[in-house]
Amino acid sequence: MLETLTNRLENALRNVRGVAKLSEKNMADTFKDVRAALLTADVHFRVAREFIDRVSAECIGQKVTQSLTPDQMLIKIIHDELVRLLGEGSNDLVEKRPLKIMMIGLHGSGKTTSSVKLARYLQKKKYTPLLVACDLYRPAAIEQLETLARNEDFHFFAEPSSKDVSKVATNGITFAKKNKTDAIIFDTAGRLQIDEELLEEIKLLKSRIVPDEILLVADSALGQEAVNISKEFHESLNLTGIILTKLDGDARGGAALSMKAITNIPIKFIGTGEKVNELELFHPDRMASRILGMGDVITLVEKAQETINEEEASRMAEKMRKADFNYEDMLTQFKQLKKMGSLGSIVDMLPGMNNFTVGDKEEDQLKHTEAIIFSMTRRERQNPNLLNGRRRMRIAKGSGVEIREVNALIKQFTMMRKMMKKMKGAKGKKMLKKMQSMGEGTPGIGDNYLG
Repeated sequence: MLETLTNRLENALRNVRGVAKLSEKNMADTFKDVRAALLTADVHFRVAREFIDRVSAECIGQKVTQSLTPDQMLIKIIHDELVRLLGEGSNDLVEKRPLKIMMIGLHGSGKTTSSVKLARYLQKKKYTPLLVACDLYRPAAIEQLETLARNEDFHFFAEPSSKDVSKVATNGITFAKKNKTDAIIFDTAGRLQIDEELLEEIKLLKSRIVPDEILLVADSALGQEAVNISKEFHESLNLTGIILTKLDGDARGGAALSMKAITNIPIKFIGTGEKVNELELFHPDRMASRILGMGDVITLVEKAQETINEEEASRMAEKMRKADFNYEDMLTQFKQLKKMGSLGSIVDMLPGMNNFTVGDKEEDQLKHTEAIIFSMTRRERQNPNLLNGRRRMRIAKGSGVEIREVNALIKQFTMMRKMMKKMKGAKGKKMLKKMQSMGEGTPGIGDNYLG
């Protein structure tokens, strides 16, 4: 996500490396490139111009402190302005029980999937969610919502034969009271484009259910069109927030940067993948860090805390300390990793990894590795030294890969075990102690760009 913008901003900052002071002269080329980077990312031209004006005014005559070089100073100024542009502070949902949320958006924006993701998010906050199917025009939409709700064991309500959306919604509220659910998510109908009929239907529904939140699900791949759609819906319904989807794909990211400035509607959540757990509360400061190639270590740590079993993590750490790591343990690590989201979304959060692209090829490689390990017997997984040539041939056939892939995995695994054995000695303990001291405290934005 935002890869083009990140790379172009990095290139732009090369103009000021090595200079003693930020001035109009040495900043001219930099600002020209920064502006071009913003426009290429589909940021609204007015937003790009005002952003450059503010950064320029802040930079001119700035003295570089002893701890900062001019490019670091500029990164700090740009980071602070990006946070301001994206909307300072996170905007969580209203704290209320029961909580009524109306989801709106056009066809293909990811509204139904986002409704289920939001239910999952609320469940983590100790709510009992109910999903109400209010799209009566597409039977497939009702079926999709029901399937996703059942898969996640969420309460679900629908009246497929009804033609009265408002009645379905009010009956859903009654159902919620009977079943003691305290977060009701109404998945409304979408259109290919905004029309009067759609707006009137949603206005009527709003007056009947009186929602606490009206969230627009906007497709970030639409760029400026997503901003225009937000404005139109907001003028009719007074939106309380936006869920920006498909930020894991080829979106240029301009919608995220333009949305708050143009519409003044807060972005509350971002969708970072197709899985139900790939919905994040939007933090402007963390997004600004990602845009500047600093990663997002805080969100990565939060994801790990949510998904990784503490007891299992301690057991695995002890096995690694004793160099007793085997293929069964590797499978466990893969399982934990997949709970955190796609490989690409995890890499996006690592500082300095903006030039490292994780696509289908890398995801497939991970699947191949799993297939190879699953093709081993339990005894082979627990005793890696058993894997002779004959066994490797059998494993390759069983997993549908070439023998060279099996050999490559075993070679990598053997090297990893050798590293673990080296860490067992006094030198290893000293290294581990050093790594532990480096990891103490919560990483902030200062840690990233002052490094």
